Amino acid sequence: MTLQNIYTNCPIYKGSFISLRQTKLEDTEGLLNCYSDEKAVPFFNSDNCNGDNFHYTTKERMRQAIEFWNFSYIHKYFIRWTIILNDTNEKLGTIEMFHRIADDEFNHYGLLRIDLQSHYETEPIISDILQIANNNFFDAFDVKAILTKAIPAASERILALTNQGYYPLGRKFMIYDDYYMLEKK
Repeated sequence: MTLQNIYTNCPIYKGSFISLRQTKLEDTEGLLNCYSDEKAVPFFNSDNCNGDNFHYTTKERMRQAIEFWNFSYIHKYFIRWTIILNDTNEKLGTIEMFHRIADDEFNHYGLLRIDLQSHYETEPIISDILQIANNNFFDAFDVKAILTKAIPAASERILALTNQGYYPLGRKFMIYDDYYMLEKK
């Protein structure tokens, strides 16, 4: 699948514990459980998002975010997938992925954002997400590496990242800290 195709026909991915499906307006209520979770907000990657920290407490604000995410898909800026628990169909959060074009050393890198309810910020769930990303996103987004953020307090996320082959970037990404990277093999 090429970069153009993923924005024409957004794939659904299925892992051992979770599935990823393009975020839809019908996800509003389920995703509000994630984005209103004050314990989860510090783990969200809001770097370079114009001051939005993704803490949403009303259905209306959640709906507006999803409408923006869908606008961004149509215009090929990024894709948001809803993370759905296979056993219960519960909506645990979202991931975002895009191919970064910039005049810096991270040109043609993919940026992966993972937003999960705090209850699901666990190594098995995050590893399942990363396995899907590692197996599909390098080619789907035509990137040479994937960057994702994990603050020092995100011990389960960091464990999942290291278990899936990611390593600390060891320097700032733009002006931001706490990034991990996996290069295409």
